[in-house]
Amino acid sequence: MAETRTAEGYNPEFDPTGIEGGIDTNALPWVELPQQPGWFVKPLRSSSESGFFSLICRLPAGVDAHNLVLLGGMDLTLLSGRLQLAGGEISADLFPGVFGYVPANTRIGSMRATEDAEFLCNCYGAIAFAGANDGIRSLLTARDVQALAGQQGISLVPNTLAECMQPRGEASAVEAQPLAIAGTDAAELVNEAAAMEMLHAHFIDTRSVPWIVNPDLPDIALKVLRVSEETGVVSLIVRHNGVAGPHYHLGAADFLVLNGRIGYRAGPPEGYGPGVWFFEPAGARHEATQRIGEEDLIYTANVYGPIQFDSGRDTPIVAVQSWMQYKALADTSGVRLVRSTLPGDATHLAWAPLGSA
Repeated sequence: MAETRTAEGYNPEFDPTGIEGGIDTNALPWVELPQQPGWFVKPLRSSSESGFFSLICRLPAGVDAHNLVLLGGMDLTLLSGRLQLAGGEISADLFPGVFGYVPANTRIGSMRATEDAEFLCNCYGAIAFAGANDGIRSLLTARDVQALAGQQGISLVPNTLAECMQPRGEASAVEAQPLAIAGTDAAELVNEAAAMEMLHAHFIDTRSVPWIVNPDLPDIALKVLRVSEETGVVSLIVRHNGVAGPHYHLGAADFLVLNGRIGYRAGPPEGYGPGVWFFEPAGARHEATQRIGEEDLIYTANVYGPIQFDSGRDTPIVAVQSWMQYKALADTSGVRLVRSTLPGDATHLAWAPLGSA
């Protein structure tokens, strides 16, 4: 058994395993939610401190989840199939490659799968399922996600650096049920050229959002999807064909590999491929992160705080990338970010290039 170590200080010295914060979602089973029959999930992460949880969800065609109330915000990326949202404050028809963000206290009258649908979902708080007369029929909380994972023998990702350094328990034998996009060219979800389409003030066809290339890092391109002025959270699609230099995640981050393979810390030489979801706890450090092979490395990313770059351990800070830099990058690159239409929501979301109709 590996020696247990404790992270100390701002510059922790620790020996990561290479996938201490990752899960191959293709190796997980679909588990039905007791709170909503017909809704299946792959549990990824759950925080007892914040109530935040991450899932990959599956709604078979014809399943209709009624009267959802988001007690925390939620972001969603549709990976396959079709979803129809109606009623409440949100109405939209979603197709593969759509990203959306819905703030806390939003009611969704109906979430119906018109085709078998699978989507990545990050919930910033509980989901309430309302019943008759607007009473609460059931709640889905971070604690419920933990219990569901425990019942299935699924190891959720660690939430902190200290947890990352604890030996991970042996995973129970579970039935692997790969994602619908497994074995496909999932880069088409975000790469295909398409006419600009405004689905709703909170949903965007990611194929429509232009890639932004920083001249100083020509092998790394971004699609800026969401920037929150209140929380500093930024949502991106990243095409990562170069090498990202040494950096700290001063805030946490998560990402799902859609295409290609990523060389990740002490991981195997072949890297990790599509369907692997990672969570970087606050304080995590990378000496380098790079693509493995010749295929475009493309992944979703939520960045929950600044990233600090340097030229090596204990060297001076070179740059700090926060929501302000991402928003300025979008502005100067002609990518229009529009403010949320819901009262009190300080989010800006991608829409179309400046000058578009």
